[in-house]
Amino acid sequence: MLARKLTQQLGHPTQSLVGWLVKQFLERHNRVLEERAVRLCEIQPDSTVLEVGFGPGLGLQEAVQYLTDPRGKLLGLDYSEYMHKVARERLRDHIASGKVRLFQGRVESIPLPACSVDKVYHCNCYYYWPDLLAGSAELHRVMKPGALMVTTLKLASLRKAVSRGVIQDKKWQPEPYMEALISAGFTDVRLEEKQHKGRDFQAIFATAAK
Repeated sequence: MLARKLTQQLGHPTQSLVGWLVKQFLERHNRVLEERAVRLCEIQPDSTVLEVGFGPGLGLQEAVQYLTDPRGKLLGLDYSEYMHKVARERLRDHIASGKVRLFQGRVESIPLPACSVDKVYHCNCYYYWPDLLAGSAELHRVMKPGALMVTTLKLASLRKAVSRGVIQDKKWQPEPYMEALISAGFTDVRLEEKQHKGRDFQAIFATAAK
């Protein structure tokens, strides 16, 4: 029962004690993956960038620093009302200036026009999507031709979480996700082994072909 509740909260944190603990966990353990995803995207000063599943906003906080051109825009989508609230407070000055816009919603229905995004990134996210193909197809829709998406994860940590029952009934393995990306129209879909300060992690790259 507890493990299932943790699984639910990791995918959709609510404003509760468990939700607050999940927020603390994400802030402590996801920072490096968030920052690596942003850097691997090779964001340009005038890019339009989207983060899916932004959580407490650490990746948004990193990405906005690269968008120094007035045309540069940062967009975020998260299903959790609580995480939306936390990230909105973290990015309040950038939101007030119009540089950042945050949406609460699902990856299968992104409130953006087609072919409007240059870069997409997400971290420890896809295995909470209810439909991998629908989410992948919707991301493909909003991305410009040739736009890059980067996904970061730590497979060793995921395996440990699965073995402890914390992640249940989820397609956490990268293969189903990568197959969904290919089916949705992405090309050059590949997983690369990466390292940061002696710690291993993985990055999945995909290019929107149109």
